[in-house]
Amino acid sequence: MKIRIKGNSIRYRLTKSEVKTFCEIGSFEETTDFGHRKFTYALKAKEGIEVMEADFIDDTIILYLEKAKSNDWYNNNRVGFHHMYKTESNTEISLLLEKDFICMDERVEDQSDNYPNPKLGG
Repeated sequence: MKIRIKGNSIRYRLTKSEVKTFCEIGSFEETTDFGHRKFTYALKAKEGIEVMEADFIDDTIILYLEKAKSNDWYNNNRVGFHHMYKTESNTEISLLLEKDFICMDERVEDQSDNYPNPKLGG
């Protein structure tokens, strides 16, 4: 899972196997270990919500997706989900959750588990 943060914008991108794991067990997370402290970013399915939500607890960013939407995301063509989340302090955070496509330009990273990019054809 990749994360991109810029200002009040958070974007997660998941490979095919990560989306499958999330849909099967209802959560997925990654951790960066700084030695003295760990930073975690997580995705969790949650009952009783209609739109994506977010929280920051114990050095962890958590995006919540409605459980019903997470059930078949792996098996459908939906690329992702977007929501402008209003916090308790009345600020807005743009939340974006997407399937990770193969990049159109040359990349050093392994993209074998990414979704085929529809713009590349074939």
